[in-house]
Formats: sequence, C-alpha cells, structure tokens
Amino acid sequence: MAGVFLDDLDLRILRALQEDSSITNLELASRVHASAPTCLRRVRALKESGVIQREIAVLDRAKLGPTLTAVVEVSLDRQTAEDFDTFETFICAEPAVTQCYRVSPGPDFVVVAEVADMPEYDELARRLFKSSTNIRNVRTFFSTRRAKFEANAPIRLTAERE
Repeated sequence: MAGVFLDDLDLRILRALQEDSSITNLELASRVHASAPTCLRRVRALKESGVIQREIAVLDRAKLGPTLTAVVEVSLDRQTAEDFDTFETFICAEPAVTQCYRVSPGPDFVVVAEVADMPEYDELARRLFKSSTNIRNVRTFFSTRRAKFEANAPIRLTAERE
C-alpha cells in the first residue's frame, strides 16, 4: 500500500484479525507476541490509515434460508472511464450485489449477487440490466456449490515477500 509502511508486527496483527476480529486485545497481544498497549496502538493506527477498512461478521447464508449465488459477466456498450464509474456506482448501490469487479480482458465487470431464488434473480436482472441503456451483454452463471469463501486476502510476512 503506497504511503503506509507495515512492519512484521503489523502483518502478524492483520493475520490474526483476519482469522477472528472478535478476539480481545489481550488475546491478540498473546497471539502476535506483543504487549496489549502496543497492539491497541497498532490496531488504532491501522484503522486510522485505512488498512483496516471495517470489521464484519461472515454469515452462513445457508442457515438463513434458501440462497442462490449469481456470478454475472457484464459488458458495456460505451466504455469510457465515466461510463465505468456510472455503472459501478449504480450496481454497487444494490443490496443483493455482494461483490463487483472491473476485469480485463473479457467482460467489463464481474458481479456477484445473492438472492433467495430464481424469481428473485429474474426481478433483479430486469431492474439492473434490462433498464440500462449502456449494457451490451449479460451472461449469468449460477453456483451449484460453494467450495470456498474467504473475505480476507493472504497476509505475507516480510520474509515471505522476498
């Protein structure tokens, strides 16, 4: 990350928090082999610098009722930076959309949406894709099984980066 220096302790803290951000500061200090005041100060600095954007709970969607995961490729007709920004703002405002990526090559965007069933997806697709005048192509894949889901990215320690 440009402008932010992360040392080995910061990286150990980030690894531990990605595994379980609900641990106490004392438990965090024990796991990363640092003092509690140091951990508290470091976590505060990581939040203030934006390295830690937010803390969330990862839910087991299957336990909340039926769910259908749609992975959608979207290609736009007009592909200016402004058009990309406009589409991104529009699509990210939709609560059912859980992920949105600009990609290259291929489609312009890959969007992941979570809905209850096929009728709910059909309504979502009509609302998001059929009403837009700048969408050239939409191709949707439906997940039949999720083998892995992680909200966190790998954190490599300094020695591992070399």
